[in-house]
Amino acid sequence: MKKGIHPEAYRKVVFQDFSVDKSWLGQSAADTKDTIVWEDGNEYPLIKLEISSASHPFFTGKMTFVDTAGRIDKFNKKFAKFASNNKTSAEEPKPEAENEES
Repeated sequence: MKKGIHPEAYRKVVFQDFSVDKSWLGQSAADTKDTIVWEDGNEYPLIKLEISSASHPFFTGKMTFVDTAGRIDKFNKKFAKFASNNKTSAEEPKPEAENEES
């Protein structure tokens, strides 16, 4: 392993999975501006998670739908113009002049 490339500023932080409202104390070097008061009365940096082993279907055995940022709606809006263009171009007949020249 190369020396001097790994962070040395590990500190205790609270990880919180907001999808199942579960928190735990661990160590990390990740930057965060949020803090939280933990069960022991001390204030720790807070790292917010959208999914963890507490909420992931592989670990829970339950299939849940997670769409925190409206990803499906965003995808549909982004590609709606392509779907409408494909339908109109397939439905429009070719002009007669092009067919007669061939």
